[in-house]
Amino acid sequence: MKNVVLIGFMGTGKTSIGRLLATRLGCAFHDLDRKIEEQHGMSIPAMFAQHGESYFRAREKEAVRDAAGRANLVIATGGGTVKDPENIALLRQNGILVALTADVDTILQRTRARGTRPVLDHVDEGDRRAAVVQLLEERKSLYDGADITIDTSGRAPLEVAEHILQALRIWRK
Repeated sequence: MKNVVLIGFMGTGKTSIGRLLATRLGCAFHDLDRKIEEQHGMSIPAMFAQHGESYFRAREKEAVRDAAGRANLVIATGGGTVKDPENIALLRQNGILVALTADVDTILQRTRARGTRPVLDHVDEGDRRAAVVQLLEERKSLYDGADITIDTSGRAPLEVAEHILQALRIWRK
């Protein structure tokens, strides 16, 4: 089975929905951010603080390469994984890209904790809404290239997972 690759902005539910989806599909769940943290023994915010974003993106590319070489996974990517066209090309080789979206208010509610989202925290400058809007606009075209797109606003993770399962059945026909 091809991998199911969840892409989307931070706070759209990639991790929580990915876990449920993997269980429903009977395959392994692979969270790129968690794998990077485990392999390098530090949190992503600490990695950004100590080594910078370019260091993290290089580790992310390694993690993408590893995951893309495997099969039968549900892969939850980081929100910025799509910024590198090579990452998307690798993930697409053996994967179906599913973009999870959400409206700005939903994203703000889900990402309100500071210190856990280094890219958003860096752009924030005291106006979280403006930062989310700016980053969403910058990345919109990158998420638009997905095979399947599902809005998670106002939906429970299980409902979204079921919706993805239905979309996958249609997509695979």
